Amino acid sequence: MTWLPFYLHPEYPPGGLPRAELLARYGDFNERLRNRFAEEGLEYNPNPDVVPNSFDALRLTELARDLGRHDEIHDRLMDAYWRDAVDLGDRDELRRLLYDLPADDVERVLTSDEYRDRVLASTAQAQSVGINGIPAWVIDEKLLVPGAQPREVFEQVFEQLG
Repeated sequence: MTWLPFYLHPEYPPGGLPRAELLARYGDFNERLRNRFAEEGLEYNPNPDVVPNSFDALRLTELARDLGRHDEIHDRLMDAYWRDAVDLGDRDELRRLLYDLPADDVERVLTSDEYRDRVLASTAQAQSVGINGIPAWVIDEKLLVPGAQPREVFEQVFEQLG
């Protein structure tokens, strides 16, 4: 599996979107998500105050990819966001979480446009094949499965592909 960056909400301000605005727009979906996570043995504990603008985090995971550490860093950031309620839009939190990447490289990315084009190109490519949300799965370069689907959906997809 290859994780690719997808900039889901470029309209969010750099400091993120107050979670209250998201809940006012879509209703309180936290309990449903918490139950879904629990079914898979995962914790769901999002930051109660803010939904972050993830652009810096996406750019830093591309730095990690270039350093041969993408999967490890991606998993760490996902756990920090979903389980530990860390604001991934906060640059100090990103620095703290990426303690074992070269600090000069992390700082260079945070203070420049490095990896901007890569993240935006990956997002545009995904949108060109119909992806408009995350997660989304392109399986065997043939089939798009949008959203966080139950295990049974994936079993059916793999059976269909043979």
